[in-house]
Amino acid sequence: MQKFKAIIVEDEATSREILQNYIQKYCPNITVVAHAANIEEALIEIKKESPDILFLDVEMPYGNAFDLLEKVGERTFETIFVTAYNHYAMDALNQHAAYYLMKPISIDELIKAVDYVTALLQKERLLADGVLSSTIKEIEGKITIPQQDGFEILNVSDILYCKADDNYTEIYVGNKKLLASKTLKYFETALEKYPFARIHKSYLVNVNYIVKYKKGKGGSVILENGKELMVSSSKKSDLLAYFN
Repeated sequence: MQKFKAIIVEDEATSREILQNYIQKYCPNITVVAHAANIEEALIEIKKESPDILFLDVEMPYGNAFDLLEKVGERTFETIFVTAYNHYAMDALNQHAAYYLMKPISIDELIKAVDYVTALLQKERLLADGVLSSTIKEIEGKITIPQQDGFEILNVSDILYCKADDNYTEIYVGNKKLLASKTLKYFETALEKYPFARIHKSYLVNVNYIVKYKKGKGGSVILENGKELMVSSSKKSDLLAYFN
Protein backbone atom coordinates (compact mmCIF):
# COMPACT_ATOMS: atom_id res chain seq x y z
CA MET A 1 0.00 0.00 0.00
CA GLN A 2 1.38 3.38 -1.00
CA LYS A 3 1.56 5.89 1.82
CA PHE A 4 0.78 9.58 1.49
CA LYS A 5 1.64 12.47 3.80
CA ALA A 6 -1.05 14.90 4.87
CA ILE A 7 -1.25 18.16 6.80
CA ILE A 8 -4.42 19.32 8.53
CA VAL A 9 -4.92 23.10 8.47
CA GLU A 10 -7.74 23.95 10.89
CA ASP A 11 -7.97 26.66 13.52
CA GLU A 12 -10.24 24.69 15.90
CA ALA A 13 -8.33 22.16 17.98
CA THR A 14 -11.37 19.89 18.44
CA SER A 15 -11.98 19.76 14.68
CA ARG A 16 -8.30 18.95 14.06
CA GLU A 17 -8.47 16.10 16.56
CA ILE A 18 -11.69 14.66 15.11
CA LEU A 19 -10.33 14.72 11.56
CA GLN A 20 -7.00 13.22 12.69
CA ASN A 21 -8.82 10.37 14.44
CA TYR A 22 -11.03 9.70 11.42
CA ILE A 23 -8.03 9.59 9.11
CA GLN A 24 -6.08 7.25 11.42
CA LYS A 25 -9.04 4.88 11.76
CA TYR A 26 -10.51 4.87 8.24
CA CYS A 27 -7.69 5.96 5.89
CA PRO A 28 -4.66 3.73 6.65
CA ASN A 29 -2.74 4.94 3.60
CA ILE A 30 -2.66 8.51 4.96
CA THR A 31 -0.13 9.68 7.55
CA VAL A 32 -0.86 13.03 9.15
CA VAL A 33 2.59 14.58 9.54
CA ALA A 34 1.60 18.01 10.88
CA HIS A 35 -1.18 20.30 12.05
CA ALA A 36 -1.51 24.04 11.54
CA ALA A 37 -3.95 26.49 13.11
CA ASN A 38 -3.37 29.45 10.80
CA ILE A 39 -1.79 30.55 7.52
CA GLU A 40 1.69 31.24 8.89
CA GLU A 41 1.94 27.87 10.64
CA ALA A 42 0.63 26.16 7.51
CA LEU A 43 3.26 27.78 5.29
CA ILE A 44 6.02 26.61 7.63
CA GLU A 45 4.72 23.04 7.76
CA ILE A 46 4.12 22.80 4.00
CA LYS A 47 7.69 23.89 3.32
CA LYS A 48 9.05 21.52 5.97
CA GLU A 49 7.00 18.42 5.19
CA SER A 50 6.23 18.64 1.44
CA PRO A 51 2.82 16.99 1.90
CA ASP A 52 0.89 15.04 -0.72
CA ILE A 53 -2.48 16.18 0.61
CA LEU A 54 -3.68 19.29 2.43
CA PHE A 55 -6.91 19.04 4.45
CA LEU A 56 -7.74 22.71 4.45
CA ASP A 57 -10.38 24.57 6.45
CA VAL A 58 -11.67 27.61 4.56
CA GLU A 59 -12.20 30.03 7.46
CA MET A 60 -9.11 30.84 9.53
CA PRO A 61 -7.90 33.75 11.65
CA TYR A 62 -6.26 36.58 9.69
CA GLY A 63 -7.16 35.17 6.27
CA ASN A 64 -8.65 32.11 4.66
CA ALA A 65 -7.74 29.03 2.62
CA PHE A 66 -7.53 30.98 -0.61
CA ASP A 67 -5.04 33.41 0.90
CA LEU A 68 -2.91 30.45 1.95
CA LEU A 69 -2.95 28.86 -1.50
CA GLU A 70 -2.01 32.17 -3.08
CA LYS A 71 1.00 32.45 -0.75
CA VAL A 72 2.07 28.86 -1.45
CA GLY A 73 2.21 29.62 -5.18
CA GLU A 74 3.16 26.61 -7.31
CA ARG A 75 1.91 23.60 -5.36
CA THR A 76 2.80 19.93 -5.52
CA PHE A 77 0.00 18.67 -3.26
CA GLU A 78 -3.70 17.99 -3.72
CA THR A 79 -6.20 19.99 -1.67
CA ILE A 80 -9.27 18.70 0.13
CA PHE A 81 -11.32 21.64 1.40
CA VAL A 82 -13.12 21.13 4.70
CA THR A 83 -15.75 23.70 5.65
CA ALA A 84 -19.15 24.28 7.23
CA TYR A 85 -20.09 26.77 4.49
CA ASN A 86 -21.23 25.47 1.11
CA HIS A 87 -21.08 28.94 -0.51
CA TYR A 88 -17.32 28.47 -0.86
CA ALA A 89 -17.79 25.59 -3.31
CA MET A 90 -17.35 27.72 -6.44
CA ASP A 91 -14.21 29.38 -5.06
CA ALA A 92 -12.86 25.93 -4.20
CA LEU A 93 -13.48 24.76 -7.76
CA ASN A 94 -11.74 27.86 -9.08
CA GLN A 95 -8.77 26.97 -6.88
CA HIS A 96 -8.97 23.44 -8.34
CA ALA A 97 -9.53 21.64 -5.06
CA ALA A 98 -9.49 17.88 -5.54
CA TYR A 99 -12.45 17.46 -3.19
CA TYR A 100 -14.84 19.49 -1.03
CA LEU A 101 -15.95 18.11 2.35
CA MET A 102 -18.74 19.63 4.41
CA LYS A 103 -18.71 19.78 8.21
CA PRO A 104 -19.72 17.81 10.17
CA ILE A 105 -17.55 15.37 8.28
CA SER A 106 -19.20 12.20 7.00
CA ILE A 107 -16.90 9.19 7.33
CA ASP A 108 -18.18 7.83 4.01
CA GLU A 109 -17.44 11.14 2.27
CA LEU A 110 -14.00 11.31 3.86
CA ILE A 111 -13.15 7.82 2.59
CA LYS A 112 -14.50 8.71 -0.85
CA ALA A 113 -12.41 11.91 -0.91
CA VAL A 114 -9.23 10.11 0.15
CA ASP A 115 -9.78 7.27 -2.34
CA TYR A 116 -10.27 9.77 -5.17
CA VAL A 117 -7.24 11.89 -4.29
CA THR A 118 -4.86 9.00 -3.63
CA ALA A 119 -5.82 7.34 -6.92
CA LEU A 120 -4.93 10.61 -8.62
CA LEU A 121 -1.63 10.83 -6.73
CA GLN A 122 -0.73 7.22 -7.52
CA LYS A 123 -1.18 7.78 -11.24
CA GLU A 124 0.75 11.03 -11.00
CA ARG A 125 3.67 9.28 -9.30
CA LEU A 126 3.74 6.46 -11.83
CA LEU A 127 3.55 8.80 -14.79
CA ALA A 128 6.32 10.95 -13.32
CA ASP A 129 8.44 7.80 -13.04
CA GLY A 130 7.63 6.81 -16.61
CA VAL A 131 5.83 3.64 -15.51
CA LEU A 132 2.38 4.34 -16.90
CA SER A 133 1.57 3.58 -20.51
CA SER A 134 -1.11 5.02 -22.75
CA THR A 135 -4.31 2.99 -22.90
CA ILE A 136 -4.45 3.43 -26.70
CA LYS A 137 -1.41 2.69 -28.85
CA GLU A 138 -2.60 2.60 -32.42
CA ILE A 139 -4.26 5.55 -34.12
CA GLU A 140 -5.70 5.09 -37.57
CA GLY A 141 -7.37 7.95 -39.37
CA LYS A 142 -6.84 11.15 -41.25
CA ILE A 143 -7.89 14.72 -40.61
CA THR A 144 -8.31 17.68 -42.93
CA ILE A 145 -6.46 20.81 -41.81
CA PRO A 146 -8.18 23.94 -43.18
CA GLN A 147 -5.71 26.64 -44.22
CA GLN A 148 -6.12 30.08 -45.75
CA ASP A 149 -4.99 28.86 -49.17
CA GLY A 150 -6.77 25.49 -49.10
CA PHE A 151 -6.32 22.44 -46.89
CA GLU A 152 -3.86 19.68 -46.03
CA ILE A 153 -4.66 16.09 -45.07
CA LEU A 154 -2.70 14.59 -42.18
CA ASN A 155 -2.48 11.19 -40.55
CA VAL A 156 -3.86 11.69 -37.05
CA SER A 157 -1.04 9.56 -35.63
CA ASP A 158 1.53 12.07 -36.92
CA ILE A 159 0.17 14.99 -34.88
CA LEU A 160 2.16 15.65 -31.69
CA TYR A 161 0.02 18.47 -30.33
CA CYS A 162 -2.12 21.45 -31.21
CA LYS A 163 -1.72 24.94 -29.79
CA ALA A 164 -4.33 27.70 -29.69
CA ASP A 165 -3.51 30.93 -31.51
CA ASP A 166 -6.61 33.14 -31.13
CA ASN A 167 -9.02 31.97 -33.86
CA TYR A 168 -6.30 29.84 -35.43
CA THR A 169 -4.55 26.64 -34.31
CA GLU A 170 -0.91 25.66 -34.68
CA ILE A 171 -0.59 21.96 -35.60
CA TYR A 172 2.76 20.37 -34.78
CA VAL A 173 3.84 17.36 -36.85
CA GLY A 174 7.42 16.38 -36.04
CA ASN A 175 9.44 19.57 -36.48
CA LYS A 176 6.85 21.00 -38.87
CA LYS A 177 4.21 23.56 -37.87
CA LEU A 178 0.98 24.15 -39.76
CA LEU A 179 -1.35 27.08 -39.13
CA ALA A 180 -5.00 26.05 -39.40
CA SER A 181 -7.84 28.52 -39.82
CA LYS A 182 -9.94 26.89 -37.09
CA THR A 183 -10.03 27.24 -33.30
CA LEU A 184 -8.54 24.70 -30.91
CA LYS A 185 -12.09 23.81 -29.82
CA TYR A 186 -12.78 22.73 -33.41
CA PHE A 187 -9.86 20.28 -33.32
CA GLU A 188 -10.76 19.07 -29.82
CA THR A 189 -14.14 18.02 -31.23
CA ALA A 190 -12.69 16.64 -34.47
CA LEU A 191 -10.18 14.49 -32.57
CA GLU A 192 -12.42 13.42 -29.68
CA LYS A 193 -12.49 9.76 -30.75
CA TYR A 194 -8.67 9.66 -30.70
CA PRO A 195 -6.37 9.80 -27.65
CA PHE A 196 -5.92 13.56 -27.61
CA ALA A 197 -6.11 15.22 -24.20
CA ARG A 198 -7.00 18.88 -23.65
CA ILE A 199 -4.37 19.53 -20.99
CA HIS A 200 -4.65 23.32 -20.96
CA LYS A 201 -6.74 26.05 -22.55
CA SER A 202 -3.93 26.39 -25.08
CA TYR A 203 -2.93 22.75 -25.69
CA LEU A 204 -4.42 19.57 -27.13
CA VAL A 205 -1.90 16.72 -26.95
CA ASN A 206 -1.55 13.28 -28.53
CA VAL A 207 -0.99 11.26 -25.34
CA ASN A 208 1.02 8.62 -27.20
CA TYR A 209 3.85 11.14 -27.52
CA ILE A 210 4.03 11.90 -23.78
CA VAL A 211 7.15 10.41 -22.21
CA LYS A 212 7.19 12.13 -18.81
CA TYR A 213 5.02 14.05 -16.38
CA LYS A 214 6.44 16.66 -13.98
CA LYS A 215 4.53 17.36 -10.79
CA GLY A 216 3.13 20.77 -9.93
CA LYS A 217 -0.20 22.50 -9.33
CA GLY A 218 -1.17 21.13 -12.71
CA GLY A 219 2.30 20.01 -13.67
CA SER A 220 3.66 19.65 -17.18
CA VAL A 221 4.31 16.94 -19.74
CA ILE A 222 7.41 16.22 -21.78
CA LEU A 223 6.90 14.95 -25.33
CA GLU A 224 9.17 12.63 -27.32
CA ASN A 225 10.71 15.61 -29.11
CA GLY A 226 11.65 17.23 -25.78
CA LYS A 227 8.90 19.84 -25.87
CA GLU A 228 7.47 20.69 -22.43
CA LEU A 229 3.82 21.75 -22.19
CA MET A 230 2.00 23.05 -19.13
CA VAL A 231 -0.96 21.15 -17.69
CA SER A 232 -3.68 23.17 -15.97
CA SER A 233 -4.72 21.76 -12.60
CA SER A 234 -8.35 21.46 -13.71
CA LYS A 235 -7.27 19.22 -16.61
CA LYS A 236 -4.84 16.97 -14.75
CA SER A 237 -7.36 14.23 -13.91
CA ASP A 238 -8.54 14.18 -17.55
CA LEU A 239 -4.96 13.63 -18.67
CA LEU A 240 -4.27 10.87 -16.15
CA ALA A 241 -7.40 9.02 -17.28
CA TYR A 242 -5.57 8.16 -20.52
CA PHE A 243 -2.95 6.11 -18.66
CA ASN A 244 -2.97 2.87 -16.72
